[in-house]
Amino acid sequence: MKVLIVGSGGREHAIAWSVAKSPKVDKIYCAPGNAGISEYAECVPIGAMEFEKLADFAEKNAVDLTVIGMDDPLVGGVVDVFESRGLKVFGPRKNAAILEGSKAFSKDLMKKYHIPTAAYENFSDAEKALKYLREQAKFPIVLKADGLALGKGVLICNNLKEAEEGVKEIMEDKKFGSAGNTMVIEEFMTGREVSVLSFVDGKTIRTMTSAQDHKRALDGDQGLNTGGMGTFSPSPFYTEEIDKFCQKYIYQPTVDAMAAEGRPFTGIIFFGLMLTAEGPKVLEYNARFGDPEAQVVLPRMKTDIVEVMEACIEGRLDEMELEFEDNAAVCVVLASEGYPVKYEKGIPMYGFENFKGKDGYYCFHAGTKFQDGQIVTNGGRVLGITAKGKDLKEARKNAYEATEWIQFSNKYMRHDIGKAIDEA
Repeated sequence: MKVLIVGSGGREHAIAWSVAKSPKVDKIYCAPGNAGISEYAECVPIGAMEFEKLADFAEKNAVDLTVIGMDDPLVGGVVDVFESRGLKVFGPRKNAAILEGSKAFSKDLMKKYHIPTAAYENFSDAEKALKYLREQAKFPIVLKADGLALGKGVLICNNLKEAEEGVKEIMEDKKFGSAGNTMVIEEFMTGREVSVLSFVDGKTIRTMTSAQDHKRALDGDQGLNTGGMGTFSPSPFYTEEIDKFCQKYIYQPTVDAMAAEGRPFTGIIFFGLMLTAEGPKVLEYNARFGDPEAQVVLPRMKTDIVEVMEACIEGRLDEMELEFEDNAAVCVVLASEGYPVKYEKGIPMYGFENFKGKDGYYCFHAGTKFQDGQIVTNGGRVLGITAKGKDLKEARKNAYEATEWIQFSNKYMRHDIGKAIDEA
């Protein structure tokens, strides 16, 4: 088979690594890809939002399967373009990708189908949002830009002053662009956060092993929200009992709700959960693999990813069982100093050879490119350093050791990824 992967981040590198393991695959392309992905795939200079060009490429090169890694093209309708041309593609159609594309839609869906989530109100008028905050809100409270905002459009406000500033930022100053045309005001939930990724074929769902992301830029969960500074898998807080509850009241009901709305979902649903005192509730949905969750979940997956994706597209996921290794993985993101605000790019990096032939150690590229034959930084989140271990403590030790194998002048990371496992 020939496979095309669309995207350029650490998630797409993890997908490419996973696809390359499949005996069914003999050629991988990635558009646009990055320096690390080029080890497994031929990178082609087509942007993720250039739908017709991507479909032309797939046709011309007789690509058997296209995998969409990123949220923007999914929400924009890339799958519909491929399907209209008879091309096999993995990911939800535009009318299903709205599950991630609009937080207001997903909150209304959960309310209608009684899927546990935080209480909320949707606003498309800043004045009405401010009136609600001044007269009815309990603090702390959460403000969310409705649309896609690179994982950064969520503000936790401790008091009215912060909330008023948040409304200005999202709805008036349009810090997150048109994503802030509508805003969700949501009750603040407390508890452990857990991410559960799943494969879906429109009716059947198969969940993967659990993970936990660290969104804040600085140690101790301080600083700004980022796209994720590290993850671990599995979550020791995600018990069998919680899994049973979620399968019954969250996972299958979400798939059934989308089908009932005439928006059957095929692809990946990422469930962001909060384990509250009243039980698990949905924080958010994503319509694709999480980044960096994919970097800890996929290295532990034993099942052939290409077979699972084909089963989803063909509506026979009920025939598949997913298998995962009985171990753990931790990913520490190496970022550029100053991320997520301001940082330098184009800085040379060294030490990639240290990962060669090291079983259970992975260096997933997120923001890298080749410049004059040298790998240089090309983003805020640069690399995801993942290591496996017999348990989370060993995986964490291994991952932090491996972060020392790579050098670049403005390298920055958190030093407490997976620290919560000490409390488990």
